[in-house]
Amino acid sequence: MTDDEAAPGSVRPGGRTARVRESVLQVAGDLLAERGFAHLDLAEVAAAAEVGKTTVYRRWRTPTGLVTDLLVDMAEQSVPHADTGSLLGDLTANARLVAETLTDPRQGKLFQAVIAAATCDESAAAALRRFYDVRLTEWSPCVERAIERGEAPAGTDARAVLSAVSAPLYYRLLASGDPIDDHVATAAARAAVNAVTAGTFVTPVSPTRSSRRGDR
Repeated sequence: MTDDEAAPGSVRPGGRTARVRESVLQVAGDLLAERGFAHLDLAEVAAAAEVGKTTVYRRWRTPTGLVTDLLVDMAEQSVPHADTGSLLGDLTANARLVAETLTDPRQGKLFQAVIAAATCDESAAAALRRFYDVRLTEWSPCVERAIERGEAPAGTDARAVLSAVSAPLYYRLLASGDPIDDHVATAAARAAVNAVTAGTFVTPVSPTRSSRRGDR
């Protein structure tokens, strides 16, 4: 398989190819935010990005290919995790970052569009899962440090904690339509910390593993 035939997002281009990718993904993101996934058209993207239509079709092939590469690009550019010295501070920073993203006029609509794409296309769904895997991996040290400081019980599932922080915010974006503001973000972080303290996110030990330890 040549570079031109490689799956979108699997090749890290440089030079002119990088500039083409940047321009195309910028236009694709704008159009997704403006019209949604159902109206994303490769020919229109090529024209707006001032890139040859053949280049766009050869590299990304389908609207889903564009969405996939856009998610890769978003993961590459996402903000590093916080290190405030406390679990509440770190999770509050995470919640505020998610809230800021989801309430941004462009980014909020963009996330709605890519999530909609993921509900009807497995390739887009896989790309979205990879995006969130990158974000959860990036922020997991916040919980790991909390365990080391004694703020969280041993065995606390960092990814479950982070998911609990962002879940109420995504629910408001995608389901209830209720406003997302700083109070909502900080409340989500506090609720997650309270659940951590209560041991809610401690990974249960399977009976088999427990009995093996007891036999030693």
